Amino acid sequence: MGATSSTEQATSEQREAESLAASTGGLSLLQHVFSNLSHPQTHSISPSSLQQSFGIDFEKVECEAIESPIGFAELLNHVGSSIVDLFFLAEKGGINWIEFLRGYTKCCGRTSASNSLNNLCRVFGMAAEKAGLSLKLKFEFDDTDCKMTGSLLASELLMLLWVCWLMSWHHRNTNNSKQKANHILPDLSHIVLSAVESCSDTSSDIKNFNLSELNIELPAGKIHMWALRTVPFLADSFGQFVHAKLRKAVSQEDNLEKSGPSVGDISSTKCTTCLLTPGRAWAVSLNLRSILHEEIVKTCFPNNAYETDENLLYRSGLHGRGMNRFWANVEGYKGPLLMLIAASSDDAHEGGKDAKEWIIGALTDQGFENKDTFYGSSCSVYALSPVFHTFSSSGKEKNFIYSHLHPTGRLYEPHPKPVGIGFGGTIGNNRIFLDEDFARVTLNHHAHDKTYQPGSLCPGQGYLPLKASVLDVEVWGLGGRSAKEVQNANQKREDLFTEQRRKIDLKTFSNWEDSPEKMMMDMMSNPNTVQREER
Repeated sequence: MGATSSTEQATSEQREAESLAASTGGLSLLQHVFSNLSHPQTHSISPSSLQQSFGIDFEKVECEAIESPIGFAELLNHVGSSIVDLFFLAEKGGINWIEFLRGYTKCCGRTSASNSLNNLCRVFGMAAEKAGLSLKLKFEFDDTDCKMTGSLLASELLMLLWVCWLMSWHHRNTNNSKQKANHILPDLSHIVLSAVESCSDTSSDIKNFNLSELNIELPAGKIHMWALRTVPFLADSFGQFVHAKLRKAVSQEDNLEKSGPSVGDISSTKCTTCLLTPGRAWAVSLNLRSILHEEIVKTCFPNNAYETDENLLYRSGLHGRGMNRFWANVEGYKGPLLMLIAASSDDAHEGGKDAKEWIIGALTDQGFENKDTFYGSSCSVYALSPVFHTFSSSGKEKNFIYSHLHPTGRLYEPHPKPVGIGFGGTIGNNRIFLDEDFARVTLNHHAHDKTYQPGSLCPGQGYLPLKASVLDVEVWGLGGRSAKEVQNANQKREDLFTEQRRKIDLKTFSNWEDSPEKMMMDMMSNPNTVQREER
């Protein structure tokens, strides 16, 4: 009876584990992976084999515009082993089918955003410990939850963000045969400074901080709350990474014959990019879970150059400044748009010595329209540099977008509406307003705006209006290739109509007697002459 009871218990555990795995939609994949990786005699997977499958492997990793923290390369070498040690329980023979399913469910199963973030931080903490880094990050366990305690330095938070970036890159490039190529880690200082501003009590100008020298300890509890509020989908990268790596283990069985994951030298590089750098695009994508998320991620991890170029609709440095040049490039685009404005504000009394450069953005759910009133059903505005913040709809008002060109007619307007692009606030007193020449941008305090959530769009913004010189403006289309094709078709049709209006049919005016010029001259010479109307 004991054997029968044990067999029934094992069968019940297997059914439960398979049911949970099936709820994630990955049971079929797990069956293929286990069949490929398990030993035919022991019917279990060697922990070392699974560690290699979860490894982050690059020949060379370069860091954009900032020096890599010491020990980061070694930390990457231990990510795979940390995942296996934490979530896949191994017995003497290895990892059996039930424990393999349970481990996958812990990593990729349906759970709260808080638990997902804790799992990600646990992997990061163990990998750092194996790499010899002394983190103050601790975890307290009870029967139902895991609580993160301790603290992180700014440089350690940067390493955590870079690990998430690499996990997302693997998820997006599962079928890329050149995964062990050089990779550039983006500048994520704007996200780190957002955490520093939110989690520390410092009153200094944080934009002047050097992250490698910033020794402010950020409490783990505050980091946890900041991440759930500012980058709520950061922890999704962990589950997507685990799933992508297992999918690759099925498609490329020869990966296990390699010597294992290894990361080469990590150096620093400076990249010349658009305003929408991969780091800024990734920060925006961490706030979205929709089709827009996928379109923005294409800018972070493009499979080819065309995927990036086709999304850029307008750039003032390339297409020219002003509403007319702007409208010529965005008119007819019916999909969501991401607009970025780079500006510089300085103290005129000091001759511009205290210049501050910053970048803000706005994400619309539709294309721009020429209206003298507000329109749109939803929109979010962003502080992108030097500190990242998101200001979504407050739900109190719907003054989302304002974009107005000069009227085509010459009718007299006693109270003309401002010409330019605005977001939030009221007409003439917008939260953000870009003038018609794209020369000046004005930021008003959030007290004048009930459409978007409160907060400063740039460091040092006070209650008074802030006027700044515009450095560059970009607009990115996020409606996919179909939206761009529709815009191109509309523009071709408009060009054809314009060309037809310019052409003159010489046959019509070859006879002087029938020409409109002769008719006008006859009327002027003798206006009382009765003109015969042909019927």
